[in-house]
Amino acid sequence: MSIYKILLADDELALRFLLTETLSDEGYEITEVEDGQQAIEQLQKASFDLVILDYMMPERTGVEVCEWLRQSDNANRDLPVILLTAKALDKDKEKAKAAGVTTYIVKPFSPLQLLDTVGHLLES
Repeated sequence: MSIYKILLADDELALRFLLTETLSDEGYEITEVEDGQQAIEQLQKASFDLVILDYMMPERTGVEVCEWLRQSDNANRDLPVILLTAKALDKDKEKAKAAGVTTYIVKPFSPLQLLDTVGHLLES
């Protein structure tokens, strides 16, 4: 089995820690960043299998990062993107979908729910 590489971008240290521990325990290799600009920089210099973005981050939002990724000629362009957010309004979901977000997970969520979603996206 190959090791899947995941980029995790969230400005909340405690949540990043929880998600990194949860995903690492399942054998995923995690690269953590704390804002949208750092996410773009990582996407420009490394290859990943999946991207997890927080909606509200400094520098660039998760939606802005996803828009940039989908419109770029980056090698990561077609990766599955999971957006984590406390914004549960339909207009926010529509904005995320228009940006090319694959899956939308509303906070608070269970780490097991995220694991299931990650596993499903990487297998399909």
